[in-house]
Amino acid sequence: MRPIQLPEPPSPKLGTPEIFEGGVYGVVRRAVVIGNGYPGSENQSIGLVRALGLADKHVLYRVTRPKGGLNEWLHWLPVSLHKNLDYIIRQICIILKYRGQRGLPLPAENGGGVGLKGVLEADVHQIVTMARQTFEKDGPILVVASGRDTISVSSSIKLLASDNAFVVQILHPRLHLNRFDLVITPKHDYYPLTREAQQQVPQFIRKWITPREPPDSHVVLTVGALHQVDAGSLRNAASAWRDEFAPLPKPLLVVNIGGPTGNCRYGADLARQLTTNLLSVLDSCGSIRICFSNRTPEKVSNVILKELGGNPKVYIWDGQEPNPHLGHLAWADAFVVTADSVSMISEVCSTGKPVYIMGAERCTWKFSEFHKSLKDRGVVRPFTGSENISESWSYPPLNETAEAASRVHKALAERGWRLRP
Repeated sequence: MRPIQLPEPPSPKLGTPEIFEGGVYGVVRRAVVIGNGYPGSENQSIGLVRALGLADKHVLYRVTRPKGGLNEWLHWLPVSLHKNLDYIIRQICIILKYRGQRGLPLPAENGGGVGLKGVLEADVHQIVTMARQTFEKDGPILVVASGRDTISVSSSIKLLASDNAFVVQILHPRLHLNRFDLVITPKHDYYPLTREAQQQVPQFIRKWITPREPPDSHVVLTVGALHQVDAGSLRNAASAWRDEFAPLPKPLLVVNIGGPTGNCRYGADLARQLTTNLLSVLDSCGSIRICFSNRTPEKVSNVILKELGGNPKVYIWDGQEPNPHLGHLAWADAFVVTADSVSMISEVCSTGKPVYIMGAERCTWKFSEFHKSLKDRGVVRPFTGSENISESWSYPPLNETAEAASRVHKALAERGWRLRP
């Protein structure tokens, strides 16, 4: 009698088992965000993490500087030097105050504790240790940092845990770009390398403020800033704010007002021009909603409130929660934005709706290059007061965050890693 041949059990997966393809060691399932306490900066990192599908799998750390008194004049120093100098100054002050007394109180340590609003202070040793010790169980970590104060932390993580972490630095780090796995920065950060910019900079300080290095293959250039606004967030906002915005007379014009910067200087004079222009387009608007940022000076907001606060077509947000910003992005028919904020302009330009810029002619240096690039693309127009807001126009929405996320996927693949499905 011939033996019975039983069929082989079916293989659950053809090809190489996952453990030999890298398994958990090659799958990025979590992220660390290194912030600096500024919403405009941290919003870029969180926006990228969100676009990569890790919104619910990231931990936020912050690099915080000493505040108050003399510290407000020391923000130009590297953050580590600033902290050490602050510690020394406080020690000296305490010694002078309690000279001859025993049991001097020691100043609190600046790092390693809880940062702003309960967020952990970014500690290189702690993050590197965590990346190494959890690598076999949880795989590599994606580190995303944004802003000058985060550079020393993120570059140190790259140096000490390059086998366990992939480090993305957002905004131009100025020197030694090879300290990071990927750099994501606006094109206008390279404006100082152009001939026009070089002519604006005295020779003896040129090398200190220019990028020095042209972009290479691991530098991702964007037009504007990264952010958290995408089709999904706009759909959710449209639903959440429907009861408040749907009944408003159309077209709805949303006005976002920031604050002057070193490269976009203005004051009450621009506010008066803005109110004049808004009154000129009022007949073509159904409703106008105005929002100030936390950088808006009182001399600017007072002019707006005085001239427009009593107009029945105009609503001025009082700054109380809930913040209607996402609702505005979803329901507005057009935007007027002051020229000072790259982040604010980038968000409204992601909607594909008409965007009018106020005060771009007052901006200099890299800001001028940013506004020029948007104008050349047909994304923005100057706000002159002669517009008919009911006449809509459109453009391909800026999709910077999604494009940057795609480049992260590609860079991880080149390393043999991938994000969790």
